[in-house]
Amino acid sequence: MPVTAKLSKLFYDRLGEAVANELVDWFNAVDATYRADLRELNELNFARFDAKLEQRVAELDAKFSQRLAELDAKVSRRLAELDAKVSQRLAELETRVGQRLAELETRVGQRLADIETKFTERFADLEARVGLRLAEVEAQLQRLDAKVDRVAAELHAKIDRVAAETTATIERRLGEQTRWFFVAWASLLIPILGLWIRG
Repeated sequence: MPVTAKLSKLFYDRLGEAVANELVDWFNAVDATYRADLRELNELNFARFDAKLEQRVAELDAKFSQRLAELDAKVSRRLAELDAKVSQRLAELETRVGQRLAELETRVGQRLADIETKFTERFADLEARVGLRLAEVEAQLQRLDAKVDRVAAELHAKIDRVAAETTATIERRLGEQTRWFFVAWASLLIPILGLWIRG
């Protein structure tokens, strides 16, 4: 939208109304011409830029497609080679594992037989020893039961006495602590009320 040129009153007074209006019209015509020329130049530049951009995008798309095709071929070839190597290694590994498992099974069978024989002998000996120890432990447990009953009765009496003393001490300390909390609360509340009243 063109901007209408306006001149000062003094200018109109000196040149006259007709000359000043003619000068304003001329300025507006020049402005409209420059605007039309500038718009046309911008449109031409944009059309050139758009054509170059489309050309560059097409070239880039072609290069990108070619590179993707080459990469796809390389990846497929490498995957085929890797698959062949992995299959060969797996076959070799399977053969070795089969041999090792057979050897291990033989050794484990022999060791288990030896362990079973030793375990049977040791278990019989252990069973005899455990029988003797159990009899001794049973006798000691009966003596300990009597001691435990006596010590438990003494502990119950001490616990009741300490509990009563602790309860009295806690009640006394809580009373003192409550008084101090009230004093601290009051000393904080007074300045807060003062600030609230002033605010």
